[in-house]
Amino acid sequence: MNTSHSSTPKTAPKVLAFDVFGTVVDWHGGIAREVQALRPQVDGDAFALAWRAGYQPAMRRVMSGELGWTLIDDLHRLILEGIVAQFGLADLTEAEKKHLNKAWHRLQPWPDVVVGLTRLKSRHVICTLSNGNLGLLAEMAKGAGLPWDCILSAEVFRAYKPDPATYLGVAKVFDVAPADVMLVAAHQDDLAAARACGLQTAYIERPAEFGAARPKDVTPHADNTRHARDFLALADQLGC
Repeated sequence: MNTSHSSTPKTAPKVLAFDVFGTVVDWHGGIAREVQALRPQVDGDAFALAWRAGYQPAMRRVMSGELGWTLIDDLHRLILEGIVAQFGLADLTEAEKKHLNKAWHRLQPWPDVVVGLTRLKSRHVICTLSNGNLGLLAEMAKGAGLPWDCILSAEVFRAYKPDPATYLGVAKVFDVAPADVMLVAAHQDDLAAARACGLQTAYIERPAEFGAARPKDVTPHADNTRHARDFLALADQLGC
């Protein structure tokens, strides 16, 4: 699908800010492979889903003040400690846990991403806007060949999405109006929060984000500025 909507503004965005987990990289497939490389008997699909399921509750503990500011690397480790026993992994060594926790740094992009980002970069500033911490995002970019102009993270703003400080922070960093920034994401809730801050939004279809056996609903939402099958289709829409 290569769809844009009549609400599309005539002014092209100056900055494209990208959600990362699920939008740019395949977290489900990557985590499933990593845990099975350590312990082949583990159900990698279920493990990946369980680890990711702890993500929002862990961030809420930070946002509520129960936990002080905590990097995603550290939240991932807290979640990992909470699920190892149920998957028969209580015997993992400290070194194995550290290695597994860094799996999030080693996630690989969807097939369209590197070429698509390179095309989009030709006409726009492209940056991350992720809850992932700076070290994680930098190592991921290095390992996956992601050609960002800038890496922005919740760590920069000391606030997790969907806090308005994150979306408005991108506009502030680049000294542009919020309407000159487009959030590109595969998650409608992220995009809705960005729109509430005045950003343009582009939905990217990632039907296999939770595994091929659990296809996501990727129905277009009329409020998004753009809707594209992948980054290549978005580049087509934006004339890149």
